[in-house]
Amino acid sequence: MSEVFQRLDRKKANDIRILSQFVSVFCREKHQAEEKQPFSIKDEQVRAILGGRNPVLCQDCRRLLSHGIVKLLLCPYDPKPMCKKCPTHCYAPGYREKVREVMRFSGIYLLKRGRLDLMFHYLS
Repeated sequence: MSEVFQRLDRKKANDIRILSQFVSVFCREKHQAEEKQPFSIKDEQVRAILGGRNPVLCQDCRRLLSHGIVKLLLCPYDPKPMCKKCPTHCYAPGYREKVREVMRFSGIYLLKRGRLDLMFHYLS
């Protein structure tokens, strides 16, 4: 197991990876006309979690992903519950609804394309 996953628990690392993938799918499918740039990742742990892949996103999606990663990293619960089942809603106003929209759209999109592994994450 890599040093990164020893310093950052597996659940949070997996949640960051999935959030990045979902935001990337959402942006690619919903914001085709928007100007896009690579998502810059300064934190080495997060960069390692994403496997060195910087998703190319519009400004709104870059902002949403940044906010989501920060909130996941700062989550005070151990073990971290799913955000929708959490007693404390830490996303800033507007972001929570946007993350729900992204998760709903991207989850269905990926399931229709055979990504059943994401169903297990959704149900856990």
